[in-house]
Amino acid sequence: MSYLPPAIREVNIVRYVTPLREGGSLPAIVEADDGFLYVAKFRGAGQGTKALIADLIGAELARSIGLKVPELVLANLDEAFGRTEPDEEIQDLLKFSTGTNLGVHYLSGAISFDPVVNEVDELTASKIVWLDALLTNVDRTAKNTNMLIWNRELWMIDFGACLYFHHAWDNWEQSALSPFSNIQSHVLLAQASLLNEMDGQLKAQLSTELLSAILNSIPDDWLNGHGTPDEMRKVYHDFLTRRLAASDNFVKAAQDARATLI
Repeated sequence: MSYLPPAIREVNIVRYVTPLREGGSLPAIVEADDGFLYVAKFRGAGQGTKALIADLIGAELARSIGLKVPELVLANLDEAFGRTEPDEEIQDLLKFSTGTNLGVHYLSGAISFDPVVNEVDELTASKIVWLDALLTNVDRTAKNTNMLIWNRELWMIDFGACLYFHHAWDNWEQSALSPFSNIQSHVLLAQASLLNEMDGQLKAQLSTELLSAILNSIPDDWLNGHGTPDEMRKVYHDFLTRRLAASDNFVKAAQDARATLI
């Protein structure tokens, strides 16, 4: 039986703990009504719900191929939540983030992955590079690895820069076939020696049923501006399906880029 992701839980944000001033999105550590801490990604931030969509799709695909990813939740924010926040920038962010946001389980004590200090085996590195090439992830470089070490294990975070075709929504059919030259900057490219093996294995794991299950977990009100929610889900599904079918394009680009490093 093929893997299908469990339903994403819903929680209510009850306390804003502290901002994480990284980039322009102002994520924050928050407490939810289930008693756990989460890193909240807010819909009112610069990239809007597109970053949340990319993060959800990327994280759940990573989980489905055996990579470690913190639990995701749909984090509801009440409209009155930010009224007592003294920082005007944060107050505005919370005001524009009323409704459903994305929460990522907070890994207390985790440290950022350091490519100089931390080693990654070739199988794991190949999985990560292959997935990031599939998703056109422009943001897993040595400067910003978006990986953590927690309990001596490698954890993937922040897929918000994936699927960049959806920021313009034009020529997505052509984008689905692109080789993705940005893979040359991937922090794990040198270790990714099993790309051919992973291509065959991982494509078989990413079934159309799996893609549909992940896309159906995206809240309707995140999908706006380019048709109905179901029409937009279909574009994401078709983009990923076409990209998987043409994976030779991005695998060869990754292999060619890797050949210049070794």
